[in-house]
Amino acid sequence: QVQLVESGGGLVQAGGSLRLSCAASVSLFSINTIGWYRQAPGKQRELVARITSEGSTNYGDSVKGRFTIYRDNAKNTIYLQMNSLKPEDTAVYYCGALRYQTSWGQGTQVTVSS
Repeated sequence: QVQLVESGGGLVQAGGSLRLSCAASVSLFSINTIGWYRQAPGKQRELVARITSEGSTNYGDSVKGRFTIYRDNAKNTIYLQMNSLKPEDTAVYYCGALRYQTSWGQGTQVTVSS
């Protein structure tokens, strides 16, 4: 199982930016897909953005053009740059990785005030 440690959440005003980090315990090249998911109260967990071992990315429709996922292979870390944040982006953000099985981080809270 992959250990994932997230950081970077917090409180920000609408229109602001945050960057989330997720450090993996194994090489990113050994992970099929790794990405960010979020869950707001009363809602299902949804895809925010993910990146494959080949570097392909895909994004949830609600964040396209505002969020960018990228990785630093030397640090085994992925990042999520979030710009133009909206109150509806408020959620717990989880890092998830697929490598033989799915692993999850502990989650980090992102709160966007209006």
